[in-house]
Amino acid sequence: MNWKQNFFKKTPKTDKPKKSKTREWVDAVVFAVIAATIIRGLLFSAYAIPSGSMEGTELTGDYLFVSKISYGPRMANTPLAIPFTEPVMYGVKTYSGAIQLPYLRLPGLGHIKNRDIVVFNKPDEAGPEYNIPTDERTTLIKRCQAIPGDILTIVNSQVYINGKPAPNAPKQQTSYAVTTTGLNINPDIMKEQNISIRQQLGPDTYEMIMPASAAAVLKGYSNIKSITPVIAPAGTYDPEIFPHNEKFKWNVDNYGPIRLPKKGWTTPLSDSTLTLYRRAIEVYENNKVEVNGKDILINGKKADNYTFKMDYYWMMGDNRHDSLDSRFWGYVPEDHVVGKAILTFFSTDSTQSFFNKIRWNRVLRPID
Repeated sequence: MNWKQNFFKKTPKTDKPKKSKTREWVDAVVFAVIAATIIRGLLFSAYAIPSGSMEGTELTGDYLFVSKISYGPRMANTPLAIPFTEPVMYGVKTYSGAIQLPYLRLPGLGHIKNRDIVVFNKPDEAGPEYNIPTDERTTLIKRCQAIPGDILTIVNSQVYINGKPAPNAPKQQTSYAVTTTGLNINPDIMKEQNISIRQQLGPDTYEMIMPASAAAVLKGYSNIKSITPVIAPAGTYDPEIFPHNEKFKWNVDNYGPIRLPKKGWTTPLSDSTLTLYRRAIEVYENNKVEVNGKDILINGKKADNYTFKMDYYWMMGDNRHDSLDSRFWGYVPEDHVVGKAILTFFSTDSTQSFFNKIRWNRVLRPID
């Protein structure tokens, strides 16, 4: 018997059935959806700026690429969702909460740093009254001012981190009281300097939102009598400010000091610390908190202290007097973080005509 001949004998080829055009299209679409889902879930996503809270740095109408790999991709809490859609479209939810997975984040390239511009889910929508899974909550973009363990203080609108003044964003905006001689400011100057009127304070006095550079320019015009920053005085209690307690007489311009919770950090529990940290303990870390006389009970047991299970961040808009941020709803838990804003890839201005709508100077612009 010729073993060599039989061993190396070629098996005759059988022609595979050719795919139909429909099958080829279906395979291509399935592959595209899977590839896009992996890229969007693990690497980066596109987001649009809907409001002016970051005005100056990021503009309404900017479209951003957000890197998820920078801080580690967060796995979906709600796997039963229609991909590439908003959580609610035309009043109908595009996800099902029937299956909700626990928080899990894969390793990333690094961690959130002070001054990073971060996209995250709105922590104000946590809690049973909303009943919205974490990854389906409204997405926001703000600048991280404080990281876990930092002590944040705001004095006359200047942010201090651990006792040192934090650098302000180059195009950060705030409010100024502008008094004129009665002559209006040229609208072209207002547009060029990115100045907007927030409200009228008197016959010739207006509260205007602008960057410091614009305030310096306005001072040079003959129809401007005075420009002074609008700052809420220290010791003035604003009931809208977190932690919504008159014991803490804080406002948007004078706030703190407050320490950002850090995973593994243990804080003693008292009336004051519970006021500051109760939402984190109860809502974000899913504990039942009760106060019985002078005793504080966590999950039915008396507790003198509490050790945090997650890291927390402090996010603020660069448009300081037109931003709902951590000053109003408090800490951002790590499980709400989506990723780091890295690139403005497109931008449109809804106030302009069709041919002038695109802001070409902002296309493919790195974010800092």
